[in-house]
Amino acid sequence: MNGWHSTTCCWHWKEGWILKKQVVGIRFKSAGKKYYFDPLDFALKVGDFAVVETVRGMELGEVIEAEKSIDEKDVIASLKPVIRPANKKDMEREAANQAEIPGVMKTTFELVRKNKLDMKLLEAEYTLDRAKLIIYFTAEGRIDFRELVKDLANAFRVRIELRQVGARDGAKFLGGIGPCGYLLCCNTFLGEFDAVSIKMAKNQNLSLNPANISGLCGKLLCCIRYEDQLYSENRLRIPKDNSRVKTAEGYGKVLSANIINLTVKVFLEKEGLVRHYKVDDLLEIEHYDKSKSNHHPS
Repeated sequence: MNGWHSTTCCWHWKEGWILKKQVVGIRFKSAGKKYYFDPLDFALKVGDFAVVETVRGMELGEVIEAEKSIDEKDVIASLKPVIRPANKKDMEREAANQAEIPGVMKTTFELVRKNKLDMKLLEAEYTLDRAKLIIYFTAEGRIDFRELVKDLANAFRVRIELRQVGARDGAKFLGGIGPCGYLLCCNTFLGEFDAVSIKMAKNQNLSLNPANISGLCGKLLCCIRYEDQLYSENRLRIPKDNSRVKTAEGYGKVLSANIINLTVKVFLEKEGLVRHYKVDDLLEIEHYDKSKSNHHPS
């Protein structure tokens, strides 16, 4: 093994020569973010474990995406190599580290109380080589934890890193049941948090009552984003309420619309009946305009 990063070139008719990188996708938590590493000459398969070096130190991660080639521009940070496939000793060391976490959390909680700090502990983890102990917490504002770090360093005799995370990450650590009755998305399969806005809720005609559209973290529900693109695309095709449309049975006015199913409820002018139509079955659509509400197609 030569230790060089795996780089290849290919020609694109528009962009010219493009540098390609060989990568494998690795994550460190069951619903964690995916990171790319250079596999070197290791034949890593999905489900394998590998030892890599991250900004936190030496870590054990699971391969969740097999080796593939990506554009060099898609590599956000410098691509670090896989140190080695995990061996039996690595797995035993990781298990031993995990076994100590409950005791670590108990001691940390006692030291937080001793220092009278207003912070909520979430989780703790050792790096694989036990060079560092990372403790995650949430708090309303900034916390002066200098004395706490000294106490923790004396208690565990390792380098201590206290990391404050936001409300969403706090919910991801703790887990729970969402308003839908299922386990939280962030704790089961969401690797990264995407932006969610109140505009998305309006786009889907959701209640804007914070109690109805907020998750356990107090932020907007992540799932509001899931169907937003479909709603946005369908809104371009579906007529607004009060629009005048032409059907096989004659002209009528749109009373309401089902954006997901692309259907509309129409009041037929001649028949005086209400019927449902698929948008694709409408022969003509005149979108409703308040300033020209009495205008009819010729």
